[in-house]
Amino acid sequence: MLLTIRPPTIDELSGLSDLCFRSKSVWGYDEEFMKACRGELSFQPRDLELTPIAVAECDGKPIGVAQLKIVDDEADLLKLFVEPSALRSGTGKALLAWATGVAKKLGASRLTIEADPGAAAFYRRMGAYDVGQVPSGSVPGRMLPKLAMNLCPAD
Repeated sequence: MLLTIRPPTIDELSGLSDLCFRSKSVWGYDEEFMKACRGELSFQPRDLELTPIAVAECDGKPIGVAQLKIVDDEADLLKLFVEPSALRSGTGKALLAWATGVAKKLGASRLTIEADPGAAAFYRRMGAYDVGQVPSGSVPGRMLPKLAMNLCPAD
């Protein structure tokens, strides 16, 4: 599988939001939960100006997406989602490598991740470690694992 990592176009944002929604649903959440998450799983045109975003593409089709936010020397992984049919294909690993590379280049020394409980094991396998819990941005009363990865400072 030949994977390309590239920036998204504004015309792709709606489709990438839908990809995030499909990816999140693999954890078996009910319709009400998924509806509550819709806003947090969506991209807006301003995201292209404010945050680095990458699309993982195979055979001309987007199969994954990641979004970062950099504040001072810390990067937050806002989104990393893979099309359900492409799970376990290396797409998530490639997008995480993109995220850590961009974060380092922009001066971050640490990447934080507010992970879905189902996805936390993936991040731990990739070298992230637990630093606590944070409240969900979508579902009141729900707590999410917060993980971090130490990054080498940019040269």
